[in-house]
Amino acid sequence: MPLPDTLFCFGKNIKISVNQEVRRLGMLAKLSSKNQITIPKKILAKLPPVKYFEISYENGAIILRPVQVEPIKLDAIRQKMKKLGLSEDSVAEAVKWAREK
Repeated sequence: MPLPDTLFCFGKNIKISVNQEVRRLGMLAKLSSKNQITIPKKILAKLPPVKYFEISYENGAIILRPVQVEPIKLDAIRQKMKKLGLSEDSVAEAVKWAREK
């Protein structure tokens, strides 16, 4: 059964934007009282395994884009700073300088 373009909810018509793939699969996600949405398994199965999404609002639609988050490698940063002759104090001074601009 295809999804409608307009839903009737609590006496108001709410316009929804659903892409064609979601229409074809016939899925709808509900916003919980804690502002959470569960993404249907059939949609997640089409994505690479991810834990984070970039979220944006475009032309009346909420867009989720999967992203990979890499852990910070502090040892590599410290080695690079040492190679460049930078200390933690010089980084703190640079941050202070930038904030004053």
